[in-house]
Amino acid sequence: MRILTRADVERSISMRDAIQVMKEAFAQLSANETIVPLRLNIPIEKHNGITLYMPAYLQKSEALAVKIVGVHYDNPKRGLPLIHAVVIALDAATGRPLALIEGSSLTALRTAAGAGAATDFLARPDARVGVVLGAGVQGRTAIQAISAARPLETIYLFSRTQSKAETLARELRGTGDVPFDIRVLASTPENIAGAVRQADIIYCATTSATPLFDGNDVKPGAHVNAVGTFAHDRREVDSDFIKRCAKIVVDAYSGALAEAGDLLIPMEQGIISESDIYAELGEISGGAKSGRTTAAEITFFKSVGNAVQDAAIAQAILSRAEAQNLGADVELG
Repeated sequence: MRILTRADVERSISMRDAIQVMKEAFAQLSANETIVPLRLNIPIEKHNGITLYMPAYLQKSEALAVKIVGVHYDNPKRGLPLIHAVVIALDAATGRPLALIEGSSLTALRTAAGAGAATDFLARPDARVGVVLGAGVQGRTAIQAISAARPLETIYLFSRTQSKAETLARELRGTGDVPFDIRVLASTPENIAGAVRQADIIYCATTSATPLFDGNDVKPGAHVNAVGTFAHDRREVDSDFIKRCAKIVVDAYSGALAEAGDLLIPMEQGIISESDIYAELGEISGGAKSGRTTAAEITFFKSVGNAVQDAAIAQAILSRAEAQNLGADVELG
């Protein structure tokens, strides 16, 4: 079995390749070519956390994996990452464990790549200004993903910890597809509103329980990704924004209707209904439905995460890691 660390994951695959992997994985999901049991959530209330078990099998590509992820909301106060995770990739033909992969970096990669795929289908071709809210592990890959999807000229970056955002901006400026012009501003309502009004693409990558900006500030033609929350009572965008969306796209109907507070709260308020969800991402990547169709429409992609993403990206990472001789091989028995 191959053991792959965070560094191995980051070296193994580019964001552009990861976006293509996500397009193909979501197409299989929407075509009913996958087996994805409901995610098993175990609340760890004593420690303000939750442990998730996420298995998936993609029948067409033969990707098979299970992810175990812990989200503990007090970890940042302890100087620890919010998320710890591992992914076990398996041989679909024999059940043999193939790899143990560091899961936090894999999760950040596949989450951003999914949003990058949505951005590629839904953002205006002439999008040049991005806003990223959140400067953690997800914020890093968010910047890389929207930069891979569109040739951005400017990105505004916000974080509750400004020093973290400044460090991230220094590390990413001008690397790969990322523009040099990353502007870190204090996370005041005024600064966020000013950036949102200019933004062609907005990416929410936080654990906030309440909306990050006024939905009325989003300009016509903008595209918004929200990937940070996966609970029915937490959301990163407000109901005013949802009301203005021409197209609401989700990673999977089942997950969104169970866990996406960004959509469930407006549904409870009577602002939208299930029928207002335009598509799963895989319906667009598979060609069943179109992406953006007019310049002025506001589009929204909501992701709570789906295990097909983990299985698909784990397969891609392992394949590339073997070709590059990354990681360490161990015998289990």
